[in-house]
Amino acid sequence: MRILIVEDEEKLAGILLRSLRGEGYAVDAATTVAQGLEMALTVHYDLIILDLLLPDGSGTSLLTALRQQRYNAPVLVLTARGDVDTKVENFDAGADDYLTKPFAFAELLVRVRALLRRGPVVKASTLRIGDLELDRMTRQVRRGSQRIELSPKEYSLLEYLMLNPGRVLSRSMIIERVWDQSFEGLTNIVDVYVRQLRKKIDDGFEPKLIRTVRGVGYAIGTDGAP
Repeated sequence: MRILIVEDEEKLAGILLRSLRGEGYAVDAATTVAQGLEMALTVHYDLIILDLLLPDGSGTSLLTALRQQRYNAPVLVLTARGDVDTKVENFDAGADDYLTKPFAFAELLVRVRALLRRGPVVKASTLRIGDLELDRMTRQVRRGSQRIELSPKEYSLLEYLMLNPGRVLSRSMIIERVWDQSFEGLTNIVDVYVRQLRKKIDDGFEPKLIRTVRGVGYAIGTDGAP
């Protein structure tokens, strides 16, 4: 998981970098709106932690610019301003969560984990990868002209994969998202469902869409599935 911190307060940025890296995350930092925008649109980030007061503009302007670019990674806003109007403004601009300074790192970490489990915000009702189409309104799935019938769990698994095209999702991430709980020692349940899903959306079709990354997890895309 890679996180971008956009924060110009050197001491706080340093604490966040060290603490989040200590939790096992890959973390980069930017100090301005311009730098944050360039990095966010160049590198794939799973989460952005965004300060509102930056030397070349407001974090809100950066957030607005990202959402206008259809950037859907979750954004956690940090600010010393806790008034309702500021919160409403930033939620309307596309923020996913809001934390007022000063804050305890433990609380920040809980919010980071929750946002990473949630994944990117996607408002589109129809997801497409190659000739595979999933309609989130009707819960119908098609590959080419063929309608594909899925069980509720198969549908949820496919939806989660398609919400994260090209991204490798670990078995534990899939369990937390699709089953909404922890199955310690039972991660093979994911393998069972992926096999079932492959039979329905990949067998008899080209290219194969579901890809196994050995020892890590699964991804979906049009570059084949070993």
